[in-house]
Amino acid sequence: MHQHIRQASRDELDAIIDWAAREGWNPGLDDAAAFWAADPEGYWVAEREDRLAASISLVRYDEAYAFLGFYITAPEFRRQGIGWQMWQRALTAAGQRVVGLDGVVAEQENYCRSGFVLAHANIRYGGIVDVVEPPGTELIEVAPVHTPMLIDYDRRFMPARRDAFLTEWLRPGRTRRSIVLFRDGAVSGYGTLRSCRQGYKIGPLFSESETVADLVFRKLAATVKGEEVYLDIPEPNASARALCERYNMKPVFETARMYRGTAPDLPLARIYGITTFELG
Repeated sequence: MHQHIRQASRDELDAIIDWAAREGWNPGLDDAAAFWAADPEGYWVAEREDRLAASISLVRYDEAYAFLGFYITAPEFRRQGIGWQMWQRALTAAGQRVVGLDGVVAEQENYCRSGFVLAHANIRYGGIVDVVEPPGTELIEVAPVHTPMLIDYDRRFMPARRDAFLTEWLRPGRTRRSIVLFRDGAVSGYGTLRSCRQGYKIGPLFSESETVADLVFRKLAATVKGEEVYLDIPEPNASARALCERYNMKPVFETARMYRGTAPDLPLARIYGITTFELG
């Protein structure tokens, strides 16, 4: 049966995100604009019988690094080889770039067969967080004037700059709020809280110290007191695990962070929250 693989339109990205929600990935309510900005040519769909049958994304941040996600086949089209064709299309688009992904643990062996190597586990913690907003004036609501400085800071925690993505992600809106902590005129940590299909997610949460991460986390979580909050942490970061446990959050989901090509040397001890499992 013939299928047609092509780049997705902006409207189709909304449909792909709805698929991700049905898979239980709990995307944010307004993720699409920032995801699209990251790489408008980075999303593909397969059509069969004039219907969307499968999706995949390969967001190219620069000439050296890309991130693969949204690898979904609609239930009625599974086990027909469509997903494999999508997979090959995405990896071809990657060229010589290092490619990262957050894969469900069950698929880890399949990814290994395509040259991906496990770097570490990521654990999603979740729970109803009841915290009091920390006092003081160091914690500031992110405004557009802060964006260039945060893009520079963010690069310390990512294999590539994310100018286009962060310009959208950090834009204040009704479903997303970002907080930065400045010390001596420099960024000491920042985080974003966003409304999701279920509860709220904090991500990224990057920080120079456990203390700063705790302050930014509490500042964000206090705005949705009594609601479910989720934080995706790199499993090797014991301080991030301790932060989750301190606020009665429990592990609810796990992914395998894998790379094809030389794995980037990221400062996992200062990564308290991954931005998204879809885009890294």
